[in-house]
Amino acid sequence: MTTAETLIVVCRFGFYAGALFLWGASTYIAGFVPDGLRQSVWAKLTPIRGLSVLVIAGATVASLPLNAALLGDGWQDAADLGMLWTVITQTSIGTVWIVQAIAAGLLFAALTPSSRSKILPTALAALVALASLPISGHAAIHEGSLRLLHRANDLLHLLSGGFWFGALLPVALLLPALRDQSTRHDATTALIGFSRAGHVAVALVIVTGLFSTWLIVGGLPLNWSLPYQQLLSAKILIVATMVALAIVNRYVFVRLLDRSPLMYRSLVCATVTEIGLSLGVLALVAYFGRLQPV
Repeated sequence: MTTAETLIVVCRFGFYAGALFLWGASTYIAGFVPDGLRQSVWAKLTPIRGLSVLVIAGATVASLPLNAALLGDGWQDAADLGMLWTVITQTSIGTVWIVQAIAAGLLFAALTPSSRSKILPTALAALVALASLPISGHAAIHEGSLRLLHRANDLLHLLSGGFWFGALLPVALLLPALRDQSTRHDATTALIGFSRAGHVAVALVIVTGLFSTWLIVGGLPLNWSLPYQQLLSAKILIVATMVALAIVNRYVFVRLLDRSPLMYRSLVCATVTEIGLSLGVLALVAYFGRLQPV
């Protein structure tokens, strides 16, 4: 990879991580965390929310000249206003960039202190950011209604996976509230909500992921001579590990939580591990999303 291509992968990873986190965290907190804990959990996320918005904005700003350098004749075109304008107005990359720039602006607006929470505006702005991603992805290899179907499937994959990934940190912040009698009921309600919604999210991640794989590769990614299919297989393996870990969390650690302090520590460690594995998945997708699948 050239330096510009490497930097684009870094931008993609930062954008994915920030947008998916903000979507999942805000949606989960707005929909499943009771009023008694909602504001406190949202407030605790303020530093990472701010960092996520800065990363999204930085990745968006940097991606335009980087793409201009790749589409043009090298680094000299990264600062060429004519080339930048051509990328914005005449390519699908430019369309994606415009949507992402709008989303970044909306996310910055949601960080202002003029409102008490800005949870739902954050969720909507993150949704706009995620909706930009399928525009120039592998769905572009199709035409007509199949392209639209592929893009819709990819967006559903992002939203369901983002809910799973983004909710993990708020869940980790809620776990200590289980040990306080004054907050135990609300924390339990929030965690039950995550468990129920998580079942749906995980099922959608699996179904939409398999459908997308079939649309792109034509079946399972078994041609490991191709880097794309190697890395896609690695992604599938990591997601399968996360699913297994989520099952252990829900049906072992949670059920035994009142019987042993060890279960609480195990649940915390497992949740943190899921976050780490999720970041690994995003790193893989940021890289192999730019490779030829077949």
